[in-house]
Amino acid sequence: MAVTTAALTISSSDLVGDALSLTTSNTLNKVGSTVGIDQTTGMSVVYLTATTNIDVFPTLIEGSLAFQDKASWVYICNKSTDATEFATITISGNVIGRLYGGDFLWMPWSQSEDSAAENLHGDIELAPSVATGMWFDWICVNEGTEYPDAA
Repeated sequence: MAVTTAALTISSSDLVGDALSLTTSNTLNKVGSTVGIDQTTGMSVVYLTATTNIDVFPTLIEGSLAFQDKASWVYICNKSTDATEFATITISGNVIGRLYGGDFLWMPWSQSEDSAAENLHGDIELAPSVATGMWFDWICVNEGTEYPDAA
């Protein structure tokens, strides 16, 4: 049985006037159980040279709701060392924020149907701010991913 643990530490000597140190961790389990999540999309390391939106997990099957209501966690990291370079992150076409150089995102993700119903899973897209080239890492840790049949 797989055991996957996510941990986060936030610390500052002066954020709230005094020292701050928050640490939390969570074991990632399948929905409604104590069985660990045991699948991933694999870690992608990508160099992007255009400012257009790209679907971060393009292999998910359109029209499939097989993994709706299943546990999925997404990690995306902007590896740029330039603090002015960012990527705009959207889910189902809605901007959720920007990742500047060195920033990362860790969040739960529902692969279920979006509200527009033209897209049968909540696509996560990324658009770099510059076309001069930026490195990104991403992975989805999940209960399962359905891939298209081979052609």
